[in-house]
Amino acid sequence: MSESGGFTTMAGARAEKEAPQLGVGMLGYAFMGKAHTNAFKKLPYMIYPPPAVPTLAAICGRNEAATAEAARRYGYTRYYTDWRKMLEDPAVKLFDNGGPNDAHAEPCIAAAQAGKHILCEKPLARTAEESKTMLDAVNKAGVKHMVAFNYRFVPAIRQARLLIESGALGRIYHFRAMYLQEWIMPHYNTPMIWRLDKKAAGSGALGDLGAHIIDLAHYLVGGIKGVSAMAQTFIKNRPNADGSMGTVDVDDAFVATVEFENGALGTLEATRFAAGHKNYEVLEINGEKGSIRFNLERMNELDVFWVGDEPKETQGFTNVLISEGYHPWWEHWWPQGHMIGWEHTFVHEIAHLLDCIVNDKAVAPIGATFEDGYRAAVVCDAILESAQGKKQVDVKY
Repeated sequence: MSESGGFTTMAGARAEKEAPQLGVGMLGYAFMGKAHTNAFKKLPYMIYPPPAVPTLAAICGRNEAATAEAARRYGYTRYYTDWRKMLEDPAVKLFDNGGPNDAHAEPCIAAAQAGKHILCEKPLARTAEESKTMLDAVNKAGVKHMVAFNYRFVPAIRQARLLIESGALGRIYHFRAMYLQEWIMPHYNTPMIWRLDKKAAGSGALGDLGAHIIDLAHYLVGGIKGVSAMAQTFIKNRPNADGSMGTVDVDDAFVATVEFENGALGTLEATRFAAGHKNYEVLEINGEKGSIRFNLERMNELDVFWVGDEPKETQGFTNVLISEGYHPWWEHWWPQGHMIGWEHTFVHEIAHLLDCIVNDKAVAPIGATFEDGYRAAVVCDAILESAQGKKQVDVKY
């Protein structure tokens, strides 16, 4: 590809016009920094022609040696150890916040005030109150904003929403979801890390995993109006890096029953103590005309059941492979049956945000805005309040 005048000409029969460049400033270089960077680099030649070509303008982290190495490895033009300095960089048009939860609010608010568009990892913040300050900032600044609830961008999840929107399931009765992992069980000997510290993380399995299924509940079924929950911390002390013992003050697991504004009932469960489960996010929706089941570990599949679809002697769930060219986003990938993976959800997510930025489109309802992040945080807070007070709590946005 060739560059001229700040635009990139994409080679190929489908490229009818130049795609504008958009400089990215990334905060964080670890798990999410790697996942997002992979998507930025893959997007221009897979989502083709791209709405914009993301350029890796700058990356920021606290450890200078590690940040410099990340810049070299990923291909970022510059690196910073102070996000404030990075936000002063005129080449940065999109601020991508992949930092820990306690580094979400202040940098994102500053980015909005600097006129940068923002992609922020989930949960949006540690509390609903903190999330609201971020929502107010982006609304005041008028920038585009999205929370990285990437599971909205799984083709099978998008297909499920399209089925619900079409009325195919009729009235929704139930939503049940669980998100199960095992990585802090005793046999892993996980020390004190920021995800186990309330000051840094805000909550435990609730914000880390539960926020995802809460957002999917909102995305697929609608607003939640009430919760009744329990939470537990199974291991209350873990070793710090200096050998001393630290106190775990976040939840290791929670379960909740929820009532939706449309009258549907739901259950939510998340834990990091489920032996054998690596990244097991499963949901089921039951409606008057049928049911849908989804399992993230089999993310290219959707189980569906339609009432009266066939004789009762042979009725049952049908497994549908979501890989046809007419399924969401599949036009950009491979022939049917050639699977895509977890990392491709970020490509879809970022392509959507870039399209919204350069063509001034609304991020919602396909993408999760800071308002969606705030609403998920309100439910998280209500779940903790319910668990601590052993009472049902009304959800008030």
